[in-house]
Amino acid sequence: MATSTKERNRRTAMTGQTTRERPQATGFDVLNDAGLNKSTAFTEEERDRLKLRGLLPPAICPQPLQLDRVMANLRRKESDIERYIFLSALQGRNERLFFRALIDNIDELMPVVYTPTVGQACKEFANIFRQTRGFYISPEDRGRIRANLDNWPDQDVRVIVVTDGERILGLGDLGASGMGIPIGKLALYVACAGIHPAQCLPVMLDVGTNNEQLRDDPLYLGVNRERVTGQAYDDLVEEFVAAVQDKYPGALIQFEDFLTPNAYRLLSAYRDRVLCFNDDIQGTAAVALAGVYASTRISGLDFKDLTVMFLGAGSAATGIADLMVTAFEAAGLDEQAARERLWFVDEKGLVIGERNDLAPHNLPYAHARGPMDFAGAVKAIKPQVLIGATGAPGTFTEEIVGLMAEINPRPAIFALSNPTSRAECTAQQAYAWSHGQAIFCSGSPFASVTVNGRDYRPGQGNNAYIFPGIGLGAIACEAERISDAMFLAAARALADEVSEADLAAGSIYPPLSEIRALSLTIAVAVAEVAYEEGLARRVRPDDLKAAIAASMYEPTY
Repeated sequence: MATSTKERNRRTAMTGQTTRERPQATGFDVLNDAGLNKSTAFTEEERDRLKLRGLLPPAICPQPLQLDRVMANLRRKESDIERYIFLSALQGRNERLFFRALIDNIDELMPVVYTPTVGQACKEFANIFRQTRGFYISPEDRGRIRANLDNWPDQDVRVIVVTDGERILGLGDLGASGMGIPIGKLALYVACAGIHPAQCLPVMLDVGTNNEQLRDDPLYLGVNRERVTGQAYDDLVEEFVAAVQDKYPGALIQFEDFLTPNAYRLLSAYRDRVLCFNDDIQGTAAVALAGVYASTRISGLDFKDLTVMFLGAGSAATGIADLMVTAFEAAGLDEQAARERLWFVDEKGLVIGERNDLAPHNLPYAHARGPMDFAGAVKAIKPQVLIGATGAPGTFTEEIVGLMAEINPRPAIFALSNPTSRAECTAQQAYAWSHGQAIFCSGSPFASVTVNGRDYRPGQGNNAYIFPGIGLGAIACEAERISDAMFLAAARALADEVSEADLAAGSIYPPLSEIRALSLTIAVAVAEVAYEEGLARRVRPDDLKAAIAASMYEPTY
């Protein structure tokens, strides 16, 4: 590929905002390029200059009119998976119109583009596959990953979301069908934080799958073998990370939906070497911590006095606990006192020191206590906050919610598992079983609920509140690393944006409609920490917020 074709991108001040410029493209090359296509919005002058005469209907439809058509067609679809397919096709043919629709209708479309619909889209990935999107790496690519990256058309990649598909949401091992997750996450990076689409790269590390149903499906699109493990797996990841550092130095790598042991091992291996984070561990932690911060404004409790119990002891739950230790320390507790406020229950009961079946990441939270089941632990420990990250629906039973309401005037109940079908309890159940006492949030959206004549708007502890702003802040200042202090700052910034009106409605998160402004606020907080910690490589501008805001992508034509 000639240099004039490869070097398409121009940089602006902070994020290195990218534009896709192909001055040689005309005719169907323009119409078939999602980054350039405006379809019927091309002006008379553009139709002449780009040799589009005769290739389009004569009417000129400005983008707002196109958007009306898109939304009308979308709303006629009978199911969310049909809407997902429709939007995916739109993204493939007119990128700016897709992102304009997503930004302007984020409340309506985020559940379609991402959770909960993306879970179904991943399960049906092979059946609904229409157009390739993203970059695939398999064991057969060993020794040539860096060379293969040259096949990717965009040269200024700043954010990479990578998965190996082994633990997709609460759905388990979906192999290469998990590619829907990186694609969806990066759509949110663009819509929520203004990262240019050309700076985003979805990656699937396809090392096989242990899901026999997938391997028996003739339509399955991934490597048809059991998963590669051990040193061969680690070597493939290492080659991928090294290739990224060579091809896209300074790009942020977001690890997504890896099985807990791999998630922790990879984060430990790379967090101090390259710009990276694990969203399931650290992003979930920050959004949950923000919700806990905000909940104290309803309960009237002091954050440092809280006792928190987790149902589930995987990467998400322990990631939340790890960040909470940092938050408790910032509130004045020492590390031991901080850990003593955090308790775990897994499928075998309370996580305690005498158990010999615990993973390394569980050991700091294994306290000196006798064996207990879930209900017994709630009665004995009396937590004010209950956080579910199990992937097991219905585990917050009427008994558990009732116990929390007996112990606390305003218990905080976080049912964080995704998609909606995997939530530990529903919003209706939490409010009804607690007689309206619960401060409830979930990982996937629930509609408003009326209990005893009062309306409640349950908050959604969606990682999209956090990870886009983290990414924007990191690339804005060209951070060398992502530190724990950055996630703590992000959680505080998000919690501070919860209004009194939100709290009065029962929500401990701001409306999703504000997410673009929230991402900017978080990006500024993250960049400020990077400058304070000496991790920023870019010179700090006089007005940091204005500089970042000016760099954010606006998909308008």
